[in-house]
Amino acid sequence: MELSFRSHFLLSVLLSCLVHSTAFALKKPYIVYLGSHAHGPEPTAAEIESATNSHYDLLGSYLGSNEKAQDAIFYSYTHHINGFAAILDEDQAAEVAKHPDVLSVFLSKGRKLHTTRSWHFLGLERNGVIHKNSILRKARFGEDTIIGNLDTGVWPESKSFSDEGMGPIPGKWRGICQRGIKDGFSCNRKLIGARYFNKGYAAYAGLLNSTFYTARDHDGHGSHTLSTAGGSLVPGASVFGYGNGTAKGGSPKARVVAYKVCWPPLENVGCFDADVLAGFDAAISDGVDVLSVSLGDEPAEFFMDGIVIGSFHAARNGIVVVSSAGNSGPQPGTVLNVAPWMITVAASTIDREFTTYIALGNKQHLKGSSLSANGLPSNKFYPLISGADAQAANVSAAEALLCKAGTLDRKKVEGKILACLLVDNKRIVVGQQAALAGAVGMVLANDEANGNDVVADAHVLPAAHISFVDGKVLFAYINSTAFPMAYITRVKTMLNTTPAPFMASFSSRGPNIVEPAILKPDITAPGLNIIAAYTLAVDPAGQDFDKRKTPFNAESGTSMSCPHVAGIVGLLKTLYPNWSPAAIQSAIMTTARTRDNKLEPMLDASFAKATPFSYGAGHIRPNRAMNPGLVYDLTANDYLDFLCARGYNESQLRLFTNETHRCPKHFKTSDLNYPSITVPDLNGTMVVTRRMKNVGTPGTYSAHIKAPAGVSLSVQPQNLKFEKCGEEKEFKVVLKPKVAGKPVDYVFGKLIWSDGVHYVRSPLVVKHQ
Repeated sequence: MELSFRSHFLLSVLLSCLVHSTAFALKKPYIVYLGSHAHGPEPTAAEIESATNSHYDLLGSYLGSNEKAQDAIFYSYTHHINGFAAILDEDQAAEVAKHPDVLSVFLSKGRKLHTTRSWHFLGLERNGVIHKNSILRKARFGEDTIIGNLDTGVWPESKSFSDEGMGPIPGKWRGICQRGIKDGFSCNRKLIGARYFNKGYAAYAGLLNSTFYTARDHDGHGSHTLSTAGGSLVPGASVFGYGNGTAKGGSPKARVVAYKVCWPPLENVGCFDADVLAGFDAAISDGVDVLSVSLGDEPAEFFMDGIVIGSFHAARNGIVVVSSAGNSGPQPGTVLNVAPWMITVAASTIDREFTTYIALGNKQHLKGSSLSANGLPSNKFYPLISGADAQAANVSAAEALLCKAGTLDRKKVEGKILACLLVDNKRIVVGQQAALAGAVGMVLANDEANGNDVVADAHVLPAAHISFVDGKVLFAYINSTAFPMAYITRVKTMLNTTPAPFMASFSSRGPNIVEPAILKPDITAPGLNIIAAYTLAVDPAGQDFDKRKTPFNAESGTSMSCPHVAGIVGLLKTLYPNWSPAAIQSAIMTTARTRDNKLEPMLDASFAKATPFSYGAGHIRPNRAMNPGLVYDLTANDYLDFLCARGYNESQLRLFTNETHRCPKHFKTSDLNYPSITVPDLNGTMVVTRRMKNVGTPGTYSAHIKAPAGVSLSVQPQNLKFEKCGEEKEFKVVLKPKVAGKPVDYVFGKLIWSDGVHYVRSPLVVKHQ
């Protein structure tokens, strides 16, 4: 039953009192995870009530009464995920965790969106960049696939969500269009549903006003990601005239659904596990085919993480979950969303740039990126000053070089082009500070960690974002010249740029710190300067100071690459409705490429050779994915075997499925039938087992190996003969170090199965124990 606005209001008051009052200062929102329900996939009202009452009974046995349990519980997950969210103190949570029916108890943590905006195809991607029309036509543009998006909501009036030419809503849809108070929100045959979940947020934020009771997108992130995955075709889309073309989602005829689980940030996080799990439970029940999840935080043990739990239940119900890898690169071991039952997506560039040039007084020219709507006031050179030379009183030169609030002297900056150093993602905020200090323009240079990533932002003044290498040239000129001068050209859209793709510096890297035997990320996709739908509730910078509005905006981050893959999954679901989520993941991974448009190995943002820890299996190739030849398939039992190897016992596994599962005696985590092969603990001879399923025509596939350096490797057997579609064959990979105790660091290779037509590629990642 839907709660009224008044009921929501009273609930938020209650949560505020529980969490923030002095008497209950130690009480916090916890999630109590119980596994799966005994009832079927479409529970009756009586079964839902029974599940809710069972939660009251369980918690009431610790709190003293069911009435106290009802006061404490603010979510009961009653459809596919079994559990509840409740306000508890630490001791109560610890006691509940001892209950034999409880799998885990953990804090409802906050998670971040994975855009490189300070906060808060694709969209105009040309066909040659990400996919050609062949897969679109064969998959009927993703017709009647339902793509859900866990994010900040949606701007329903966007042309990307127009239902023009759409047929009736598919009968499999079981969801709702949840409206707020006078928010004017409505759905149609394209945007077929929307829900919002805010109780987990309210548990930290306290009393919420009516603006929090809507699925409408007040941030822009949700509209951008949802339209990238499944937006309709929109001719004449651009950002202030740049990148003009037809916007389209990966599955432009798909039906789309918004699940708003993210809200304005509290201490830099705004998507709380309690709301995320509620969104997952609803999406599974509603009947979505694909879920795009562009959010996450520090990885945790699998069933202490709301996204991992939600995606596990989604996968069990045939839903493909696509998640972002995170924006904490290029440091190793930063990748997020690392469970094997979800597709984890890194971010790389495309072959389109929004280019501006900085002409220096010494006749040098530096290439930058921008979406600044206006040019300099006059077609002339202006004085150029470094932030370090424009420092305000009592501010160090190092601080002023970053051009942050309060560090600049307006008298020194006014009428000049200001040069600043970028050490974080707050590019537009730096531009605003430059404008407030009186600068006529800004050049923003990367530090070494940001490398060659240059992002096109809709700055509030003429601006150019330049690479670390060019930044060194810029500051050397300033520091060696008595009266440095510069000019910034107007922005031009450049196509067929090289090299592309290369990896974004911000894209989080492996290895997987939760389970090193599973390579993450899985795949990379376009994630820089992606144009897609936006909200008209805020400016393109997502900041209060900018009063401009645009129906389309360019964004960067693994938040943007994630829905590219979700859109391609939508096409594959239309082509192969009976394929498992694992088969679709395999098709995407084993057909990826690891070379750029110069036919050279893909590079990192520093222009060093990238590795599978950056790109997983490689850059997505949708046309190849629709005809992979063979796939590495997985069932729910395979995932349970994997959990056995992770140390879960049979009693715990029964809670996941309500069925008995016997753990195999000799199964290793590296034996999970995953499309990549990772051995993080090579010590003597080791054998890894895999099996292939034929999803094409009969044929014989031969193994081709590029062994990792210092590793002796063989495949047994070397040929696999398939006589029919659906047939499966097993093979083993035998690995042995050439020198005892080595390799000390990770080394990389690849295994390719080919019948002369199909090339089924798997990355090999190996390290000594």
